[in-house]
Amino acid sequence: MKAPFEQIQNDEGSSFRFLHQKVFAQQFPWNYHYHPELELVLVFGGRGRRHVGNHLSYYDDGDLVLIGSNLPHAGFGYDALGEHEEIVIQFKEDFLGDKFFENPEMEHIKKLFEYSQQGIQFYGETQKKIAKELKKLIGVSHFERLIRLLNIFQELAHSAEYNLLNSLNTRYDFSQKDQIRLKRVYQYVEKTYQSPVNIREVADIANLTVPSFCNYFKKTVNQTFTDFINEYRINKACQLLMTERSIADVCFECGFTNNSYFSKVFKEIKGKSPLEFKKLVLRK
Repeated sequence: MKAPFEQIQNDEGSSFRFLHQKVFAQQFPWNYHYHPELELVLVFGGRGRRHVGNHLSYYDDGDLVLIGSNLPHAGFGYDALGEHEEIVIQFKEDFLGDKFFENPEMEHIKKLFEYSQQGIQFYGETQKKIAKELKKLIGVSHFERLIRLLNIFQELAHSAEYNLLNSLNTRYDFSQKDQIRLKRVYQYVEKTYQSPVNIREVADIANLTVPSFCNYFKKTVNQTFTDFINEYRINKACQLLMTERSIADVCFECGFTNNSYFSKVFKEIKGKSPLEFKKLVLRK
């Protein structure tokens, strides 16, 4: 996966950057990028897409991810459903000094930072507990925020509730050419997902032959183009299922041609049927 460099500036009077924002997901551009700072991302709730390194998947009830230095990723608000609220903390590995995390008390946090090079997604009670702690950082002093952040790191370092999102030896090439190419493909999918996708048109947009495009996309995004567009359609279906539209209407509006295949793909991706999902979200 390729991406452009992003410049990060610390908050004034602080050794790291703290960002709390609440916006509608439609305001998020696709901005796959990288930076030397590690990044801790909490999405308060809702559904959307995580794209970290070569890993692409969807979250259903908020998200908590630690992203390592120079590990490319997209904003978690892209392709999210409805209002998107998040806390993002960005910091360099030596933000407290060259040798600080070499101290014996920091042994587990140092190991946490090493694992973050693969991207770490936390779940379960860890996600719930850390979400509460991160929300407490809003509005406190820089000193208090730093002390609490170290405690958060220590909690994460001792958690067993996590998934590593990429293999250890995954390599990335940050070519601007590939960034532009993939963005064109994403824009094509956004505009045409309701209709049958013409793979030749997609390949032409990427300036590749059909076989070359299929190989390129699988290597770059770590899934086939068919799987990618199915996930995109299912995420759009989730958004429509949160309304009063019928499941049959949602099926056809999202580009599927029959209900049985729609239900099969939906359950494979979301772990529940469209009806179960609809009942769940309308009950909340």
